[in-house]
Amino acid sequence: MSTVTKRLTELTAAIAIVLTSLSVAALPAHADESPEQAPQYAPTMLILDASGSMQRPDPAGTMMDAAKNAVRTFVGSAPAESKVGLTVYGTSTGNAETDKPAGCRDVQVLHKPDTLDKAALTSAVDGIKASGWTPMGTALREAAATLPKSGPRSIVLVSDGDDTCSPPDPCEVARELKQQGLDLVMHAIGFAVDAKARAQLTCMAQATGGTYTDAADGPALERTLPRVTSAALRNYKAAGAPITGTATYNTAPVATPGQYLDTIGQKEKRYWSVDVPAGATAYFSGTVSFPRLPNISSTDDINTLRMHVYGRDGRDCNVSESEMTTSSSDGVALTVARAFDGATKERKGDTSADKCRGGGRYYFALTWDHVSTGVPERLPIELLVGIEPAATDPGPVAVRPASTFIEPTGARTAATGGGSFNVAAELPASGTYTDTVRPGEFVFYRVRLNWGQGLAYRVHFGATGNHQSENFSNITTTLYSPIRERIDNDTMVYTGSDQVLPSNDPAMATVPIRYNNRNADDHDIRTQAVAGWYYIAVKLGSTSADRGSTPVPIRLDLTVSGAQEGGPKYSTSATDGVFGENTPAGGGKSTGAGTPGAAASAAGATESKSSALIVVSIVGGAGIGVLGAIGGWLFARRRRG
Repeated sequence: MSTVTKRLTELTAAIAIVLTSLSVAALPAHADESPEQAPQYAPTMLILDASGSMQRPDPAGTMMDAAKNAVRTFVGSAPAESKVGLTVYGTSTGNAETDKPAGCRDVQVLHKPDTLDKAALTSAVDGIKASGWTPMGTALREAAATLPKSGPRSIVLVSDGDDTCSPPDPCEVARELKQQGLDLVMHAIGFAVDAKARAQLTCMAQATGGTYTDAADGPALERTLPRVTSAALRNYKAAGAPITGTATYNTAPVATPGQYLDTIGQKEKRYWSVDVPAGATAYFSGTVSFPRLPNISSTDDINTLRMHVYGRDGRDCNVSESEMTTSSSDGVALTVARAFDGATKERKGDTSADKCRGGGRYYFALTWDHVSTGVPERLPIELLVGIEPAATDPGPVAVRPASTFIEPTGARTAATGGGSFNVAAELPASGTYTDTVRPGEFVFYRVRLNWGQGLAYRVHFGATGNHQSENFSNITTTLYSPIRERIDNDTMVYTGSDQVLPSNDPAMATVPIRYNNRNADDHDIRTQAVAGWYYIAVKLGSTSADRGSTPVPIRLDLTVSGAQEGGPKYSTSATDGVFGENTPAGGGKSTGAGTPGAAASAAGATESKSSALIVVSIVGGAGIGVLGAIGGWLFARRRRG
């Protein structure tokens, strides 16, 4: 689309976001499974407070009646493939002081987090009677014990007060679970709570990287619980080999090609190092997924990730990248990525400038320097590192024409998008794919492009019939390269009617993937110079009315075109793969700071066969975003140094 048209579209979306105040609560999580083994939905345990105080009156009858209604609403709209369990406390005793010893052990798992059984869950909810004490810490431990031992898991707790049975202190229990390395995130909903209970529930949620949400009364809970729980099912799943960046370049751990998992704090600058052979291209990216949060003002809903590259002795190479996202509270994943070619340049001497040329150890620093309201102090960050050897024969020249979109024919294929790059659903060929997304979801698909191939796609959002303004939301689709660099995106307002993205072009498309695209005159084409997985993300924002239970059907029409080419020939082969994809775990390994090893020596002269590239990146919890500002453009081009 033209620059003017694109900016008008983006400005319209910005205004819509301001008006609708999109919100929702979600969880960052991580796991070590391969994408093929990983679940599409995180097993989730609901914990309901059934203490005596839940007998207080509410517009639904009692607060317990309101909680039951909220669970029924969620169960009715939950995906059939999801795994949902139910734990309750306070149902077997009274709440007198003499009942306390038994009441503080009164936790029951009414339904394990198996594949969704709507009838069984509804029946279990119907039988709950509120009467006892509030053993939240014990309930959290027992709920966690029923969830799978690995992979992303989540707990959603609803309570109308603070724990009345400590010890164990529920906030300490939450910290213990996280310290044990469990990939578990807890979300808390305070049901008409006081300040003391709100502080305790917030502490529990933040200790696991989760979110806290207030529900003032029954109607609010009936809106909030389905939204929070639905968001917990299909979440961003951060993954990678553990690594710990440092505050200074000279102590930074050395990362080999692969995918890593670290954390990053607000306003923090963190360093990692990579040994890059002479003539090689280095790839580095960081991804942070932000939690879904309710009621965040659009002016306070902006996050920025910055990357800087440093050479020998910490010399600033004047190579930087900045990515920014608005509407962070919609659970977006923000990625900053960079292909660094300093090692491909000849070193002419020992001047300061030459410390950023030729083979050697380079340092990549990431800074989370613009922070939105309500986010945790630290978030997971996923890092992707790749080393591409020098090309002795780069192959065909770059070409400008984008891939042509061809209207698909034939049967439609169901595809369940994943909650992260790591579990993105594979779209194996041209065709039409269908899915259902819920307000607040940000889902991913992937398409394999070999050398010479390209793709074109568009996304149809089906009608739901909810045309009231409080049900309007923001819809977005983004196309990413194998290093998770944003190639293109489009966004607009969803009003309950049929909508198509991109809105002003037939399709979103790449050019044929060629090594020489990195040197193209058109800067945008340079992102399409690596063969491998290309990612399509689709987002449906939450609504201003906070109603997150209405699913929206989507249809993704895809064209994969172009004859596969031989690709470039490299000076050396990468035994473990360009991005560590051939290592046993598919990830990388890191070492402590030290002198550059053999990887930084000059490349050998043996010519290898053509190969496709698979990139590994550092993810810190968010997808590639774009610059947003109130009174300006929602999305702006990223700044390069």
